[in-house]
Amino acid sequence: MKILNCYAGIGGNRKLWGNEREITAVEFDPKIAAIYQDLYPNDTVIVGDAHQYLLEHYQEFDFIWCSPPCPTHSIINFTLNSIGVVRYPDMTLYQEIILLQKFFKGKYCIENVKPYYEPLIKPQASGRHYFWANFQIPPLVNRIKHQDMNGTNGGGNKQKAKQLLGFDLSKYDCPKKEKLLRNCVDPLIGKAILDKVLEIESHNQIKQGVLF
Repeated sequence: MKILNCYAGIGGNRKLWGNEREITAVEFDPKIAAIYQDLYPNDTVIVGDAHQYLLEHYQEFDFIWCSPPCPTHSIINFTLNSIGVVRYPDMTLYQEIILLQKFFKGKYCIENVKPYYEPLIKPQASGRHYFWANFQIPPLVNRIKHQDMNGTNGGGNKQKAKQLLGFDLSKYDCPKKEKLLRNCVDPLIGKAILDKVLEIESHNQIKQGVLF
């Protein structure tokens, strides 16, 4: 199976995927991409624009995961607007949903935060996440709350949330390490979703074997 991991960050979603599959990750920031490559040396890491890479290469993969930037969709953006910080919602999210929904033959999962507005395309919801996918997202355990990662629930909860992610970034020379961790999808969520995709693919192969 060939997997494309767009907007890879340090690979929270990818952490428990193992090394049995061919994974390509795309990350814009070279320093963050270097951390990802160190954590997952078997993956192919592309430093570049994930949005453009997806457009040019989506047909080459069997499963695609995208976590496009969420700040302009978040509830925080609504609050910022009230104090004079005004910005459009980034329509990259919906461009990618439509592209994969209409043209991609494999399985895809696009993850983002719950927005401050009614989603333009109906998602599947779980905890603080919205998912757009062409398969049923399995029941997910949301262990890590956004307010825990932000520290608004107390320092102890923040430390526990960081431990659940399972990353030690102390050896890396990269600013905003806290933000990198906040942006991570819980590895167990990433694993549950890939496991579902593999289950579907296995079922389809068995079905084809019966037919032929």
